[in-house]
Amino acid sequence: MKAMNIERLRENLPGYSAINYVDSTGSTNTDLLNSDAGHKSVLIAGEQTAGKGRLGRAWSSPKGAQFICSIALIVGERDVERLGTLSLAVGVALTDAIPTAELKWPNDVLIDGRKLVGILAEGTSLIDGQFRVVVGFGINVGLTREQLPVEHATSLLLEGLDTDLTELGERVLTGVEKRLSQWQDRDLQLMADYRRVSATIGKRVRLETPQGDVFGLVDDVADDGRVIVDGQAYSAGDVTHLRPES
Repeated sequence: MKAMNIERLRENLPGYSAINYVDSTGSTNTDLLNSDAGHKSVLIAGEQTAGKGRLGRAWSSPKGAQFICSIALIVGERDVERLGTLSLAVGVALTDAIPTAELKWPNDVLIDGRKLVGILAEGTSLIDGQFRVVVGFGINVGLTREQLPVEHATSLLLEGLDTDLTELGERVLTGVEKRLSQWQDRDLQLMADYRRVSATIGKRVRLETPQGDVFGLVDDVADDGRVIVDGQAYSAGDVTHLRPES
C-alpha cells in the first residue's frame, strides 16, 4: 500500500484551510480540539494509539492500516442545535467516496452489514458564541482479518477495493467538503441522500438508549437526524439490526 502524498492532497483540495499529517498520535480529534485550528483544518495520522469511539469506547489502529482523519470546523451559535446531523453529513460523504457502502444509524459506515468506518464528532466552546467542532473518522483500509477490532468489521482490503491512500483521501475529502457545504446551507437534499444510503430504515432493530432497550421497526430518519422507531423519535442510542425472524 503506497504512502499518502500530502502535498498532492493540499494541491488538489484548496477548499481546506490546512491539511497536516502526523506519523503517530494519541487522537487526531483531541489534537485538533486542543489546538487553534481554523475552519476546515484537516489532520491525518498514520497511526492512532488512543482513539475515541461513540459512547466512550476506546480504539487504536495498526500503523498504516487505516485512513485516520479529523476535520475542525468553526460553527456559529445558531447552528449548535444542528450538530447532531454533522457526523451524518460526513457519513454520507464517505458513501459518496465508497459507493458500495451504506449507513447504519447514526453514522456507522457498513459494507454488506460489516463495519468499515466509525465517525465521532466532538466540540468545545470558543469566544463570541462560536464553537470548534471536530469530526473524526477512521477508514479500515489495509486491516487483515486478524487485525479487525471486532468480528463484524471489514476493510477495503478484505472487500477487494482500492487501497491507494492518496486517491482514497482525495475522494473522501472532496465528498466531505461537498456535504459540509450542504450542512452549512441547510440543504434538505443532504438528509434525502442520507435516507437513500441508510441500511437502517425499514429494518427491525434493538435500540439501546439511556432509558433502556427499544425494539421495533425503523420508519424513517428525521431531518434533524433522530431515528423514528414505531413512530417514536430517538436522538441517541446504539442500533443493532435484527434478523427478520427476530
